[in-house]
Amino acid sequence: MSLLKNLVPAIVIACSSFAAPSASAADAVVTPLITKPLPEFPGKEVLMITVEYQPGGVDPIHRHDAHGFIYVLEGSIVMQVKGGKEVTLTAGQTFYEGPSDVHVVGRNASRTAPAKFLVVFIKKEGAPILTVE
Repeated sequence: MSLLKNLVPAIVIACSSFAAPSASAADAVVTPLITKPLPEFPGKEVLMITVEYQPGGVDPIHRHDAHGFIYVLEGSIVMQVKGGKEVTLTAGQTFYEGPSDVHVVGRNASRTAPAKFLVVFIKKEGAPILTVE
């Protein structure tokens, strides 16, 4: 538990740049839920977060150096990785990003309603969750 208490402030700082706002939107709200080392896979951990895009919210182009599993909880989001097709996802739909994928589109599909999604990352222990390209 002490590990989690020590990691949460670092995760919050790392997440603060996770989603950059559009000109009219507030920052995305990123809430770390759990970080758990994976002893069966030395040097790896799971990080679970929720992200809430405000209406019109947009991510910068970025990558995660992680396996990222996205599950839309509410609203509608638009996602695309470099070389892939842009997809619009609604509640109950999923998206995957690999460790070498560059996330070129990440935004709220709506300019009037928020969207919220759950992300589960499998990554190197202690590595940042986001690298802006």
